[in-house]
Amino acid sequence: MANSHQLQLSFLDGPTLAFVTVCIVALLGLFLILAWLQQRDMRALAWWGAAYLIGASSLALWAAPQPWIQLPQEIPFALIFVACGMFWNGVRLFRRRRLLPVAAFAGAAVWLILCQLPGFGAGSAERSVVGVVVVAIYTFFIAFELSRERRKSLYSRTAAIIVPCLHATIFLLPLAIRSLAPDIVASRWVTIFTLETMLYAVGTAFIVLLMVKDRTVDLYRHAASIDFLTGLLNRRALLENALMLCARQAKSHKPVTLMMFDLDHFKSINDRFGHNVGDEALRLFAAVIRRSMRATDIIGRLGGEEFAAFIDEPMPVAEVIAERVRTNFEAAGVVIAGHEIGATVSVGAATAIDVVTNIDALVARADAALYRAKRAGRNRLRTSDDELAHERARLISAARHSPPIKPARVLQRESAA
Repeated sequence: MANSHQLQLSFLDGPTLAFVTVCIVALLGLFLILAWLQQRDMRALAWWGAAYLIGASSLALWAAPQPWIQLPQEIPFALIFVACGMFWNGVRLFRRRRLLPVAAFAGAAVWLILCQLPGFGAGSAERSVVGVVVVAIYTFFIAFELSRERRKSLYSRTAAIIVPCLHATIFLLPLAIRSLAPDIVASRWVTIFTLETMLYAVGTAFIVLLMVKDRTVDLYRHAASIDFLTGLLNRRALLENALMLCARQAKSHKPVTLMMFDLDHFKSINDRFGHNVGDEALRLFAAVIRRSMRATDIIGRLGGEEFAAFIDEPMPVAEVIAERVRTNFEAAGVVIAGHEIGATVSVGAATAIDVVTNIDALVARADAALYRAKRAGRNRLRTSDDELAHERARLISAARHSPPIKPARVLQRESAA
């Protein structure tokens, strides 16, 4: 059986395959470094490129003939553990988390210390177990960091599964083959390991670049949807998110409430104190409304001094939120940029159910309520429900004061007389 396996692998020359693998891994490392030089803000590429170069060095030392390089056998494996730790730190950096350089070298340090013990000689089962444990720990950390990504495309979700699996398979599979078919490993260990390493290096580099591309596209999409002055959603992104909220709420027949905010006497602020102070007033209101509302609420700037917020709540809840925003801004707007301004805001709100494809009617109702708040003296809240209640009361009052309607038979009798 062992001879048949050897014949199947005989077409692969171990030293040649190892040389090709070292060259491919090194070239991929250089490619990632060059990619980092073009995108200096993506520092994770530098860590991944360095990890590839260290991995290529470890493979070169491991596969090189012993007379050429006189190094202890544990050094190449220690470099592999360093490469694993650096790759993990690159993922942490990609996730905008703090680097842990000491942890990157901890696996190699533990390995070198244990290799000095009498029971951890070359080729011992203990060495294999320790190597598997070190790789498994780094693999778990890599998978954990990738799984923490909440906003990721299909490419990133695939990477969160494939990268750790490849990372573990490249080291664990040879150990499984060694236990099941030791004759194969004894004769073709270098061939099997280098072939797996080549496939792993190419696949992982491809997935890493997809992750970087996904992050770059997300950054551009985020920049295109954010108002540069206030940091809130711009008009287009605000309405797009509002339509999605309305569609989601309409499925369960739940309300959507729109609150429109307009800074009072904003033109006067610009005329008296300058546009820089006016911009500070806009930024201040953006900070106040962001603190006063939930993270799940859709908040944006419509343009100029007008802002809007969509919430998945009925009008009573919206009134509480709107009053909180109004009072908080009244307190914060007393002094802006060192000037006593006393800035305030007027609010108009409207609620709708089953609004899916068109929110123009909802916007028009909230805008009408905002206009009534302005006419009533500013720095106050008005809702579309107030208008409906006022119209209902007017109709009831008119009905009470109007003469009773006589039946048709009575009218005919009176006309005949």
